[in-house]
Order: sequence, then structure tokens, then C-alpha cells
Amino acid sequence: MLKNQNIICISTIDWDFVWQGHQEIMSTLARNGNRVLFIENTGVRTPNFNDLGRLRHRLANWFKSTKGFREVVENLYVYSPVILPFPYSRPASWINRRMLIKPIRNWTKVVEFHDPIVWAFLPTRVTLDIIDAIETKLIIYYCMADFSKLASNPKGIKRTEEKLIKKSDLVFAQGTALGKKCRLMNNNVYIFPCGVKIEEFENFQQKSLREIPFDLKGIKRPIIGYVGGIHKHMDFKLLKFIAETHPEWSVVLIGPAQTEVREINSLKNIFLLGKKDFSELPSYINEFNVGVIPYDKSAYTDTVYPNKLNEYHALGKPVVSTQLPEIVNFNAENENIVLVGKTHEEFAACISRAINNTDKTTADMRISSAKKNNWHKKIEEMSGLIEGALDKNSGVPLDWETRFREFYKTAHKKILNTAVIFLSAYLVIFYTPLFWFFSEPLKISQAPQKADAIVVFAGGVGESGQAAQGYEERVEAAVDLYAKGYASHIIFSSGYTYVFKEPLVMKALAVELNVPENAIILEDKAKNTYENVKFTEAILRSNGWKKILLVSSPYHMKRVSLVMNKAAPGLKVIYTPVPKSRFYSHELEVDGKKVWQRVNLGQIKGIIHECLGIIYYFIKGYI
Repeated sequence: MLKNQNIICISTIDWDFVWQGHQEIMSTLARNGNRVLFIENTGVRTPNFNDLGRLRHRLANWFKSTKGFREVVENLYVYSPVILPFPYSRPASWINRRMLIKPIRNWTKVVEFHDPIVWAFLPTRVTLDIIDAIETKLIIYYCMADFSKLASNPKGIKRTEEKLIKKSDLVFAQGTALGKKCRLMNNNVYIFPCGVKIEEFENFQQKSLREIPFDLKGIKRPIIGYVGGIHKHMDFKLLKFIAETHPEWSVVLIGPAQTEVREINSLKNIFLLGKKDFSELPSYINEFNVGVIPYDKSAYTDTVYPNKLNEYHALGKPVVSTQLPEIVNFNAENENIVLVGKTHEEFAACISRAINNTDKTTADMRISSAKKNNWHKKIEEMSGLIEGALDKNSGVPLDWETRFREFYKTAHKKILNTAVIFLSAYLVIFYTPLFWFFSEPLKISQAPQKADAIVVFAGGVGESGQAAQGYEERVEAAVDLYAKGYASHIIFSSGYTYVFKEPLVMKALAVELNVPENAIILEDKAKNTYENVKFTEAILRSNGWKKILLVSSPYHMKRVSLVMNKAAPGLKVIYTPVPKSRFYSHELEVDGKKVWQRVNLGQIKGIIHECLGIIYYFIKGYI
């Protein structure tokens, strides 16, 4: 068996999840003198509410470890990475590479984990990034599922899996269908269905005293049992049918619930006992009268080889399964020892036959089939293939010129990817409506009503970013409201000075536009929006005015409203911003159609200023 190698395992499950081939292979290799870094699942889909528990567990593991790394047994290290959970987002991938690759490089450098073999179960962009970032001795892909049927982005996962298959020195496939798919892209494909840790079951059988698990003692026989994750690929209608048509049977499900189980949870003869340690499984399976594989028929399960088949057989238990292609293949090689039900009625009938068939010869055949699928034997066979591939690779070392070209090829690829990301971000920000879509919550605009006064908040350098410009359109908007008779007074509020105090300039412009001087009131002390509100509110209160039209920049209104709500709660405010601010203009009419203009840096600066202003005001307690 393989010895004295460094192995990076990129897993599709977490180390503490239900014990599967991932943990069994890597723990066996670690016991044989290889050093293993087991990288926990980074995901093939965007997580949802049901994943919160797993995400919490991941964070807990990260904080309990050293920067995410921990040693679980001798020679076996687990890395629990914390990354953005968006596997198909280019910006997230760019960030994740920096969050993931650097810690792995630092760890491998500190522990002198050089020239590793990469053994990948996960065919995502993350895996390709890890492979590209480190000097690998050999690349192995173990294809255990049709991920295009699991992922939220089937095209994305198919694309990255094809790249991984082509890049791999060896490909192991869980079943015939997956092997056939992989051979289209790689000639070095070998079929290795999931195995069983036969020693655990043999040790259990040799015990003189086999105690019944406490949570099975009160459950009546016969027991129809299942071990494994309770996931969405199970046929819950089938389980319900079995329980309702055979109330004399007890259906026991052992494993973590990974999906909604409402359909079966209320049935009195169905028992969900939760996850158990792998070492406990033999004592539970031993109490089963029949082991079942109640998987729904789908494009995904068409490629699944159920690991529990060998676990049931290891104790000679009869097995009833739905008609899965890999079960059909297994039966062809093992004298049809698995009973297959094509319909719910057939499945129940197969269980009845299995309960009544206690033939020892058939039970021995089942145990024999499990021994043929012993994990230790499979791992030895895999090791032989790996050693052969290592010998082959070592015989054709890359010369320095090839290595140099590869280095620059990788560097150019990274530069190109970075350039594409920045160009995409530039185009999205500056040439699409997305910026204005996210800015929309800053705007408040209401139809004007009759009021006591029109209040204008000036803005110093205003939207334009230059002094003595921003006030002009605000004055024009206020004068227009005055001319239409919405109020008989205008209050200009600003403490900004540029040659002259801004309220004086605003007043002069309003007078020039035919507003009488006695209709204008100036507030010239306010240095910010909070003071605009406080000082103006004092003027309004002294005049007994309780309703105003407020004029300011369109994207300034949200901050103004938040301050008004807290600092002047008794005031009725109608928010009437400048209707078409030339500083925030972003639409044109061309042949009667709206066309988006390019966003300019001044507009971005103005929006960022407002967002930061709201945050600052929140910290200061103004809002």
C-alpha cells in the first residue's frame, strides 16, 4: 500500500459527517504512514436555510482549531475553510482564492508538506484553484456522484468537472455510468464502487455479548431498517406506503435529517433515530430483519452506488432496493441476491419475502459479497495504480524550460482572469442601471401639497463636488413651488461660505426669479444636515409653522428624513427633491426610448458620501 506520501484530499463532505469512503480512504492511508490534509466540503451549491447548522458547525470548528487546521489522528489533519458560499460567482471565487490558497500554502510550508498528491472528490472551481496554486506530484479524481444533478449551476459544475477529469493522472469512478462518462475525457479511468469497513462488522460478530441499542429496545419486530443520510433522493411516499399498509412492521431510519421529513414524521411505526457513530452501526444493523435502499428514481440516483448495501450484507442481512442501475449491475455479478421492487407494491412484497427467508446459504453469499467489497482491498488496489502513475511521472521529469513556460502560462492566466473581473466590474458599475438600482433606497419623493413654508437645504460643494454650484437647481425647484402657490415663505438653510455666505447667494437668485424679499428667511449657521434640521425647526416653531415642503438633492432625502424623524418628530414634512438633478442625471430620451448614460465618478462619490453620512449619523446618535 502507498507509503510516505503527502496527500491533499479535497472532500465533498465534512470530517464529522456520516462516515463514508472519504474518511475511510484517508484514515487508512494516514495509518499506513502517509500524511493527509483533509479539506472539508466547500460546496457545489449556494447554501440555504437548511445548511445553517452545518455552517455554524464549520465556524465552530474553525475557532476551535488553529486558523482552521487541526490534527484529528496521527498523520491526518483537517482544514475547515471559511469562505464565501457562492461557488459559481466570479467575484466570490476571486475572493475565495485569497481566503483559501494562502492558508494552505502557509500550512504546507510550516509542516514541510511538499510535492503532495491531490486526491479530489469535489470537481469545482475551488479544486482547480488549489491544484493551480501548488506544485503537485499527482492528481486523482474520485468521481462519486453526478454533480450536475446536485449543483445549483449544472453548466458550471459540468465545465469544471471536465477540466478536472482531463487534468487528472488517474480517475476512479464509483460506478459503471460515471466511469463511462469519465472515459470520454480521460483514458486512465478505473471503476471502484464504495466499499465497507468489514473489520468493524467481523469484530462485532465475534463478540460473545451483543447488546441491543437502548433506542431499539422498545421497538417491535420485524424491523425494516435504513442507515445513511435522510436526504431528498429518498422516496418518502414509498416509506409512507410501507408503514401504512404494514402497521405490523417498524421502519427504523438511522442517519442525520438533511431534508424535510414532515411526510413521514407523524407515522407511529416510523422511527427516526438520528445520526450514530460508525462504530455503533453494526449493533443497529444486527437488529434489522431487512435492510432497505428506498431511493427515488431520478437522473441522479441512476449513477448512485449505495454504500449501505455492503454494510447490510456484512451481517448477512437481506436487502430490498428500488430499481437503481448500479443495483441491477451488482445483481448481475452476485446471483441476484438483492431483491428489487419496481413499484411500491412490489417493494413491500419483496420485504415480506425477505422477512420470511432465513436461508443460511443466502446469508453467507451476502457476507461473501461484502468481503469482496472490503475497503482495505479496494484501497490496496488504488494504491497500486497510484504507485504505477508515480513511477511513470517520475520517469519523465519536466525540464527547466517547460517548468518556466508553465510558470508564465499560469501567471498570464491569473493576470487575464483578474483583468476580466475588473473589466466586468467596471462595465457593470459604469454602464448598467445596477448602480442606480442599489442607490434607489436613498431617494424619497412625494407630490407637493399646500404647506406653511418651503425649506431648502443647500449643500456646500453639493452634488457637483465644486463650491457655488449645487445650490442653483435647489433654488430653482423652490421658486417653482413658490410660484405655484404651495407656500408663502421660503427658508434657505446653509452655513457654507464661498466668497459670500451661501444663503445670501441663494436669496439673491430667488429675488432675481421674482420672489419677494419679505417672503425669504435665511438660516446661515448650519454646518451639516443635523444642524440644518435643528436650526430650521427653531425658525418654524417661532413662526408657528408645522408643515413644510423640503427641497434638497434626490439622494440626500433618506438622511434628511431619518434626522427629521428623530430631531423634529412633530413636524409634517413633504419631501420634494429637485425633480431632475443634472448632477444625478442618468437617463436620456432617444427616439422616445430611455437610454442609460455612463455613471460618472462624481455621482459615485455623491452616493458613497450619502451612505457614509447615514452610517456616521447612526454612530453619532443623530438618527
